[in-house]
Amino acid sequence: MDKKISDYNSTEWQNRFKFIRKETMKEATALRKNFFKKGIRVLGVSGSARDEFDMAQGKSNSEWLLEKCLYEAKLQGAETKILPLRKYDVRYCKACYSTTNTQCHYKCSCYPAGKSGDDMTNKFYDLIGWADVIVFATPVNNFKISSLMSLFIDRMISLDGSLMPADVKDSKNKNLNLVHAQFVESNATEQAGTGYLRRMAGKTAGIIVTGHEAGASLAISSLFMTLNHYGFIFPPFSTMYAIAGVTEATATDKNKLQNAFYEGEARLLARNLVTAVNILKQKNNYQWSYQGDLN
Repeated sequence: MDKKISDYNSTEWQNRFKFIRKETMKEATALRKNFFKKGIRVLGVSGSARDEFDMAQGKSNSEWLLEKCLYEAKLQGAETKILPLRKYDVRYCKACYSTTNTQCHYKCSCYPAGKSGDDMTNKFYDLIGWADVIVFATPVNNFKISSLMSLFIDRMISLDGSLMPADVKDSKNKNLNLVHAQFVESNATEQAGTGYLRRMAGKTAGIIVTGHEAGASLAISSLFMTLNHYGFIFPPFSTMYAIAGVTEATATDKNKLQNAFYEGEARLLARNLVTAVNILKQKNNYQWSYQGDLN
């Protein structure tokens, strides 16, 4: 017979919840120390499916601009990495968070680390943690961000408040996770890690969008709102878009998008992002405020 919610209000499980809280506070301290390490780390995430060696037989416009952005960041002294999502396995989010935050875990327990996991669990969560800055580059696909970028953004939810499973052998035990959520929400304070841990809070973000016609503002707006609620910081002039037009064929619009003007915009974006992080790292006693008990 399945256990009821009341069956999990035992000393054993309360001690487990306290242990998770203690470990999460340690993680919050480690994240803070990592951010204030010397140097700036910039990750570029490319959501384009286009590849000159694959079916499209053409290089991605958004990825070209992302490469220019990262090149400028490197000139500014940053360490850079690029992540072309089309070359990796990122599976869809199963929406555990919609049940209760403690049904969603860090790292994602739907695709647990190891052979059962995908590249998001096994590689990308650590890579996101490594970065001070993340630049998101996507084409406009049907008036929105690409499906690859959407998968990546959706799976970032595991970084946004999720904790380790209460029961590692039965991570999707709904009744137990509901009791765990009640514990978290009644014990959270303003100290980071006492409640839900927002691991992306304080990172800096930039956005690059390209397209053949309308949709750039929609793609940027949806990305901006999601990333801002994830806790990312947007300095001035940290988004850009490059758009061709319906009066030109897609076969000939590359010179409208991969040109010196847009390259300059991408490099300007990089300088603003690096400037923002340099400012943030000068004062190591600030903390971004959020509700640690908010599901």
